[in-house]
Amino acid sequence: MAPYGARAREHVGGMIDLSQGTPVDATPEFIQQELKNSANSPGYPLTIGTPELRSAMRNWATNVLGASGDFDVLPTIGSKELVAWLPSILQANTVLYPKVAYPTYLVGSMIHNSKNIAVDIDATTWPKSDLAWINSPSNPTGRVHSESELEAVIAYARKNNSVVASDECYISFPATGPAPVSILKLANGNNKNLIAAHSMSKRSNLAGYRAGLIVGDSEVIAKIREVRKHAGMLLPLPIQKAMTAALSDEKHVAEQAKRYATRREVLSTALIAAGFQIDFSNAGLYIWCTRKEDSWKSVSWLADIGILATPGIFYGEAGAQHIRIAMTATDDQIAEAAARIMKSL
Repeated sequence: MAPYGARAREHVGGMIDLSQGTPVDATPEFIQQELKNSANSPGYPLTIGTPELRSAMRNWATNVLGASGDFDVLPTIGSKELVAWLPSILQANTVLYPKVAYPTYLVGSMIHNSKNIAVDIDATTWPKSDLAWINSPSNPTGRVHSESELEAVIAYARKNNSVVASDECYISFPATGPAPVSILKLANGNNKNLIAAHSMSKRSNLAGYRAGLIVGDSEVIAKIREVRKHAGMLLPLPIQKAMTAALSDEKHVAEQAKRYATRREVLSTALIAAGFQIDFSNAGLYIWCTRKEDSWKSVSWLADIGILATPGIFYGEAGAQHIRIAMTATDDQIAEAAARIMKSL
């Protein structure tokens, strides 16, 4: 990416970086205040979270995700920590992950030296495994699993006694089509072998805080909790306090979702005019598009007008003709990017 970044920076108006999903909008003030109020934290934090945080996580899982039945909750150091270390924690010998996917699913299996297999969406075609990852809405494609696809995943977990980890970090940002649904809602109270991973990074602009959580099968979470406790994977108390506040409010999440929806519309219009076909991109923070050419060629074309995008090949061979464009830039930058695209036509 370095040569394309260098070329984009040569543009007279400077580079607009749409290659990284790093939030740029402000952390809500009420969350910042909780962090400040908790700055005096001389003791070790609880691995399981404060009672207030545990209550907030449970309420959020019930009221927002639709989880029911017996389930447990656990705060994590963002979601990447969990994704990277889950195969090791569960001692998973075989790990499945989507063919077009966030690279850390594969990296996590490599850390544990697990056998890793890239699979299609249809869970009825999957081989037996110890751990299977799904991602809806997807990074990078923005694809949303249908309820029937999620039900097939649940059936797979029950039939094979395999743990399924559902990465739902972008569930708060629907765009077009049916809204994304948590796998826990469709489990109808039977959460055995199911866990859902969530992050505060995007929904609350807390990427710098490193705050996330998992929800699901109490026995699986108990295993994860014990290992993380001894491995020192503790979420700092000020972050736990801020996270409690963030999970107790959905208004700021709706406002952020609206920002991304507006940015998506502005960029999509320009990209379509430039000959790009937008595939999926039904939710989340990204536009997944193609001009039916090598992804590096598309990256190069955008770099010439000062825009940096990510080649789809980074997410697997199946993405070789796509690019991922992130909407994590300011409204002014998004408008400028669209204007540059239109001017280049």
